[in-house]
Amino acid sequence: MYSRSLLLVLYKFRGAVHTAWTLISLPLYWPNGSSEFIISQESDGFDVTFANYSSFQTTAGKGVIDNVPAILHHIMLGSRAPESTWNTARQSCLDWHPGFDYHLWTDENAATFVAEKFPDLKAMWDAYRLPIQRVDALRYMILHEYGGIILDMDLQCRRSLGPLRQFKFVAPAAHPTGFSVSFLMASRANEFVGNILQNLKTYDRNWFYLPYVTVMFSTGGHFASALHARLPNRAESKILSGPLSNPKLHSLNGQAVTPIFNHLGSSSWHSFDGWFLMLLGRHIKLACILGGISVSVFTDIDNLWDRCR
Repeated sequence: MYSRSLLLVLYKFRGAVHTAWTLISLPLYWPNGSSEFIISQESDGFDVTFANYSSFQTTAGKGVIDNVPAILHHIMLGSRAPESTWNTARQSCLDWHPGFDYHLWTDENAATFVAEKFPDLKAMWDAYRLPIQRVDALRYMILHEYGGIILDMDLQCRRSLGPLRQFKFVAPAAHPTGFSVSFLMASRANEFVGNILQNLKTYDRNWFYLPYVTVMFSTGGHFASALHARLPNRAESKILSGPLSNPKLHSLNGQAVTPIFNHLGSSSWHSFDGWFLMLLGRHIKLACILGGISVSVFTDIDNLWDRCR
């Protein structure tokens, strides 16, 4: 009797259950086909150390298509005054990308933009409980409408990002799994970015009543990574990692210096994000047990226990 009641509950809430499972199971599914979507010399002919590219190279290179438009975006929402280092960091990126169009998104122009271009998402965007959720959702809307490069305010550029413009989508790898949304590049009307936008309402929940987890699971890097892990073709949505000898070369967790950025690490969200993902990544069986409540007849249950062993 009790098992029948449980099945009825699972069936009634199968949508929420499946959504929760896609998030909790990210460490299980993320590595699948990684050789296709992790940028490398072997699969893409790309030097992830950037040693072979001029620091001033603003295009993909001779004879290579620039899939990402020459547009830079920064977002500055809310009443919080910018830190003194942010203007310097922002200017560094402008200096390294001469001739690029530039957009600084504030409360005023962002609200107008969302209302005009994404009216079906405006009510949800206004109702987000945490400001960073509006920032994250806005990233995806901007990239889908304009394309280009969108950067956190605390990222100081060390060189031009031109060589990466050959790819249709680029995000930096997070560790131990998924990717960060601190820096994103995309072609206009990018299919994967469109997929993220289509799923914003589905994942808009107060996850476990924890603010940090809610951000990561509703709009942040964990949410976007979970969608990436379920793509039928992940090869078009590239992740910038490092060589096998140094996979954290482009990690932006906390204060960090990479070949392309000096991350000032002024946001506490990234450090918690890394801690939470590391917890899931190191305790796969625990994630499976927690995810068990998320499994219904509509998930790929046949392969679940094999992955958890």
